[in-house]
Amino acid sequence: MTPSLSRRTGSQSALVRGLRNSRSLIGLGMIGAIIALAIVGPALAPYSPSELVGVPYDIPNPDTLLGTDSLGRDVLSRFLYGGRNLVWMAIAATTLGLSIGIAIGMASAYFKGMTDEILMRLVDIQLAFPSVVFALLFVTMLGPSPLLLVILVGVSQAPSVARITRGAALGVVERDYVQWARAVGIPTRRILMSEVLPNITSPLLVELGLRLMWSISLLAGLSFLGYGIQPPNADWGLMVNESRNALTIQPWAVLAPILAIATLSIGGNMFAEGMSRAIGRTEGTK
Repeated sequence: MTPSLSRRTGSQSALVRGLRNSRSLIGLGMIGAIIALAIVGPALAPYSPSELVGVPYDIPNPDTLLGTDSLGRDVLSRFLYGGRNLVWMAIAATTLGLSIGIAIGMASAYFKGMTDEILMRLVDIQLAFPSVVFALLFVTMLGPSPLLLVILVGVSQAPSVARITRGAALGVVERDYVQWARAVGIPTRRILMSEVLPNITSPLLVELGLRLMWSISLLAGLSFLGYGIQPPNADWGLMVNESRNALTIQPWAVLAPILAIATLSIGGNMFAEGMSRAIGRTEGTK
């Protein structure tokens, strides 16, 4: 078996072991359930999310199963609509952050020298800014918009991914098959995509779960602070902000979105932890 094939087989073994891990499967199930809710939720909503259907903070009844919010809107309808923006934005931001971070990390590990030094110092500079502060800085200047929020959250996730990718790729780029590919003049992009990236998939799957969790938390937090999705749109983080002062009167307006956000975040964390354990057992057998 060639070194390249052996390394890929080990990576695939870790992936299969991770996906068979009960913790990973439970995490994937939780993530899938919330994504399904965000997709089909608007079709199940009995009212428009901005429609006034009763008095403010009405208790649950047959017409409004979860009661009403501060303006008399149906909590259930706003809840079913509220996950749509958070889910697609979190997935898009996570994908963007992973893409940028993987590109930076692999380039840093592959080229080394001055390229590595420059890229890692830029990463350090970005890491010096807390994610919330970094996002608020640009949102206050440019105004909140879904696309801007996705870019800001994605960029804020990229440095951590770059660090993990660089650490994983440093050992791979020294392998004989990578050095042979460089010696015979195979294009750099092809080497990175076909030789380096497939062999660092396992730790990146762990990062996927962690970055998804942080993207969800950051996006929901920005909406709670009033810098994310704006009223009258329905959003889980915004729902918590709008009804937090009436938690004792109408708890479902706060508890329902909190439970959904927590389920999505915990699912991402469980998936990452399950994959991490599987990778650790796989590497321990080598």
